[in-house]
Amino acid sequence: MEGYPFSTEVKVRFAETDAQGIAHHASFLVWFEVARVEYLERYAGGYQSIRDRGLEALTTEVHVRYLRAAYFDERLTVWARCVDVRGARFRYEYRITREGELVADGHSLHATVERGTYRPTRVPDWLVEAVSTGPKEE
Repeated sequence: MEGYPFSTEVKVRFAETDAQGIAHHASFLVWFEVARVEYLERYAGGYQSIRDRGLEALTTEVHVRYLRAAYFDERLTVWARCVDVRGARFRYEYRITREGELVADGHSLHATVERGTYRPTRVPDWLVEAVSTGPKEE
């Protein structure tokens, strides 16, 4: 997807659906997180790398816009990109597609804090570099 060079696949599990077999709205947040964690693993050494350097990356806000239903057993592609890294904050944007059709989109906001004290601290240069320039469109 143009502008979203990173993606991962998810399969809608039975436990993620309601009685009608439609994916529960909260499942979309889980899929966003799956993409974000894999993105960080691939381009920044993962969440553990952040923690090993005395930091935590906390989620401060999430937003989902539901455009179409997703159903049990479907395979979806979750696209992610990290944008707008400023101060102690950074933002991920997501799109979920099914065979090229947009199912949902959204974003999450995060803050870096000192591990233990939870005081906000600037996103370190190494992390800015990793998440801003990691994935490239081929």
